[in-house]
Amino acid sequence: MHYDVRRLAAGEWRELRGITLEALRDSPNAFSSSYADTAARPDDHWRQRAAHQATARESATFTAGDEDGARVGIAGVEPLADVPDHVHIHSVYVAPAHRGAGGPAAELVHAVIRHAREHTTVGALTLGVHEDNERAQAFYRRLGFEPTGKAVPYVLRPAERILVLGYPGFRA
Repeated sequence: MHYDVRRLAAGEWRELRGITLEALRDSPNAFSSSYADTAARPDDHWRQRAAHQATARESATFTAGDEDGARVGIAGVEPLADVPDHVHIHSVYVAPAHRGAGGPAAELVHAVIRHAREHTTVGALTLGVHEDNERAQAFYRRLGFEPTGKAVPYVLRPAERILVLGYPGFRA
C-alpha cells in the first residue's frame, strides 16, 4: 500500500486531534499524557498546535494518509527547552491495521529526521520509549537508534521508566 507522508497543514487541527486521541486510546503507555486530559483540551488548543507544527522552523508534525486519505499515522519533532543542542522525536503512532512491514512507521520517522537535519542546528536527536515496549525498541534499533544509557521517569507512572534512544547518524 502507498502512504502519503507529509507535514501537517495548519488547518488540519481536527485530523491532529483525531489521530492523537486514537493513539492515546490504542497505546496509552506510549505517550506522556492521558486520553482524558488530552480529550478535554479545547478546539483552540488544537488549532494553535496544528498551526505551530505546520509553520515552525524547528518543530513539525508529519502524518501518514492511506489510499482513502484517512490519517493513519503521526510523528513529531521539536526541541526540548530543558535540553540544549538537542531535538526530540515524539508522538510516533501508526494505527494497528497499518503496522509492520510495508506500513508508514519508518517513513514517518525518516520524515522527522530529515526535517530536523534541514531545519535545526542542534547536535543531537533523541526519542523516548517506554521500558516495556519491546516492539517499539526493536523498531527504533532497526532504524539506527541506540540506547543512550539514560532513562527518565514515565510522567504518568513515575515508578516506570522511559528509555532515551539517540540517533548517532544525526547531524544538523
